Amino acid sequence: MTQTVPEAALERRLEAGEAFFEGEAERIARLCHRMAERFARGGRLVALGRSPAARSDVRHVAVEFVHPVIVGKRALPAIGLAAEGGPLDLQVDLVAEPTDIAIAFGTDAEVRAGLALARERGCLTIGFDAGAEWEFAPPGDDPFVRQELVETLYHVLWELVHVFFDHRGLLVGRDERRVHDTGASSFLYPFLGEQETDLEAVVADVRESVRMKAAEVGELRVQTLTDNRATLQAAAAALRTCFDAGGKLLAFGNGGSATDAMDVVADFRAAPQGWPGRPALDLTEDSAILTALANDIGPEVLFQRQIIAYGRAGDAVLALSTSGGSSNVILALEEARRRGLVTIALVGYDGGRVAAEGLADHVIVTRSQHIPRIQEAQASAYHVLRELVERAGP
Repeated sequence: MTQTVPEAALERRLEAGEAFFEGEAERIARLCHRMAERFARGGRLVALGRSPAARSDVRHVAVEFVHPVIVGKRALPAIGLAAEGGPLDLQVDLVAEPTDIAIAFGTDAEVRAGLALARERGCLTIGFDAGAEWEFAPPGDDPFVRQELVETLYHVLWELVHVFFDHRGLLVGRDERRVHDTGASSFLYPFLGEQETDLEAVVADVRESVRMKAAEVGELRVQTLTDNRATLQAAAAALRTCFDAGGKLLAFGNGGSATDAMDVVADFRAAPQGWPGRPALDLTEDSAILTALANDIGPEVLFQRQIIAYGRAGDAVLALSTSGGSSNVILALEEARRRGLVTIALVGYDGGRVAAEGLADHVIVTRSQHIPRIQEAQASAYHVLRELVERAGP
């Protein structure tokens, strides 16, 4: 039986994800340790990328480290360097310090030059066929699948680097010490005074956590692409009709979802597969507009006001929200409806208000409460949506 696009797309993702994370779990665990050492010495994560899609990953990894969305995780310093800041090697030269960690997205000459400079300066370097100390090669020939695996990788690095901060004695550059100072009562509870010296045991635990997280997102991709198959196909058909009639797509979201909106727009404008470019606007892109609206009125109108300015009957909007309840997303969807725009929403948890109140024409729900995994599965959903758009026309 011939597979549908969502079925074939899911199979590609499951096979690639299992192969990649099973093969790399050990190295990922040890990289988490090395990154923790750098952060413990005052280092920062410096992300760099040049292409529009790479820029979305640069911004995504930076916001995850600086603004942790999981309770109990530390905020860790991260800086994003993208094409709008000028040549990447010049930016790296001005910003990077020897204790930093550099992660590069893309393989073009400018990215390679920036990463080479960071490595020469003494930074710990991570890349994807870009000349890094820690190179990773996601399998397959589907650029969307490879990007999704990279996103899961940097989410896992962010989540698990924190494990080593709970084992202070394992971090080079910090004094090894007892986790609990039991004082005079140490003879009664000697296990409380054990020193943190068993690196291999901690690495083994982190390695298994890598595998568990990879399996979790695999299951969530199954749910997202299977439960929402008909919705994705209907949304793709509506988008193709919109484009064929001269309409455009407006994409938006907050935080990590804002970087996904960047990626959506990059994929519609210039898909790496060579599909025809489709008109799309990123409503998270203009910092002057966003800060003016947030300062003068409030963050709840960030996207609504832009839809009033740019949206026309026959256009479409794509809203991304892990909660399904962000006020500025809801107001924007309501405004789009009033103006006759096609509305598509990718939401997490149980769909939140967006799903419960039917605030979009097409609602794709990723049923999880774990934000990194939601975002990873949503990336699969909008990548499949992009593919379906090209198959929806004559």
